[in-house]
Amino acid sequence: MKSKAVLSQVEIGQILSAAGAEAQNNKWAVTIAIVDDGGHPLALERFDGCAPISAYIATEKARTAALGRRESKGYEEMVNGGRQAFLSAPLLTSLEGGVPIMVDGQVVGAVGVSGVKAEQDAQVAKAGAQCLS
Repeated sequence: MKSKAVLSQVEIGQILSAAGAEAQNNKWAVTIAIVDDGGHPLALERFDGCAPISAYIATEKARTAALGRRESKGYEEMVNGGRQAFLSAPLLTSLEGGVPIMVDGQVVGAVGVSGVKAEQDAQVAKAGAQCLS
């Protein structure tokens, strides 16, 4: 049997804080979603002024990164590279801004961010996902 780390409320708070600080330092109104390794929601924070649709998009970006065990940007690159079949893949969004959370080489969850440009969403998500390292 294998053992695996799981995110507790302490780590979830740290991730939200780190990602939120990155967004606030850049004056970006975003939504930050955190999911577990199965893509199930653990936390969601939508900043003032961020469009309501971003809550859905951020969650789907996080879910994609958790289930795919890679940044959601990889799927966007596949689609942009001509593999348009990925547009119809279930439980998958091909939008940049979802980043897996790694602990001891294993994916324990993911952060998804929506609200600004794709690379800015990813910057905020990475700040959160990497804060536990």
